Amino acid sequence: MIDLCIISGSGFYDFPDVSDTTDGVIETPYGKVNLVTGVYRGKNIAFLARHQQRHKLLPNMINFKANIAALKYLNPKAIVATTICGIVNPDLPLGKLLIFNDLFYIDNRLPSGEICSFYTEKGQENRGHLMFGNPFFDVTAIIKPKDYIADITYGYVNGPRFNSKKEISFLKNYCDAISQTCGPETILAGEMELPYILLGFGVDYANGVMETNTPLERLNSNMAQSKAIFIEVINLIIEKVDNISFTNFVYRFQDKQ
Repeated sequence: MIDLCIISGSGFYDFPDVSDTTDGVIETPYGKVNLVTGVYRGKNIAFLARHQQRHKLLPNMINFKANIAALKYLNPKAIVATTICGIVNPDLPLGKLLIFNDLFYIDNRLPSGEICSFYTEKGQENRGHLMFGNPFFDVTAIIKPKDYIADITYGYVNGPRFNSKKEISFLKNYCDAISQTCGPETILAGEMELPYILLGFGVDYANGVMETNTPLERLNSNMAQSKAIFIEVINLIIEKVDNISFTNFVYRFQDKQ
């Protein structure tokens, strides 16, 4: 059994200090998925770089359904995902670990435009409605990182373009930070009843949040330090992975009249 699956984002393309590593390919009904499995701190892990090496895939090119189907095949105790974020809440500082507890993903669509769901056929086995209070597992109940911001909302936006000032002005009413990858992962993992933890890191302020844009040098510096901070928190999570469970509910119709 895999104890923890790690999905990494921008600037995070490999996971250090993993032993007994194996590069694998998992075939799913939605496509092939490349990932690495191995042993880390005495636990079996799987590592999936969602953008692949050297950021080969832009957000609109990621096969979200294949990725989550592959991780479901591995049957992990939990998924922890990382994402580099643009901050839309001007009260939040940059360069901090973000732990999300709510989601703004109002259109629920994949980059292709199709509805974000594994349930796409009439009468499909196990079809149902994902129901949740908190779409993410509340990891702060089992770990306490050194320095973090919690009780905030993640907003998913489609890429690869960034948002206009007016769009960001709208988003400020509903979320604290945004990125272009984790909305689909959250919902698809939920449909597969896989606990999903989302860790973010604010690297810049989104368009129009501040009077002047975040300097590129600061953005790059924040991104460079994010990987080490993500790994610190993953180290805490993996020690407590047996305390993680799926706390949401899928109302299924398979056996109902």
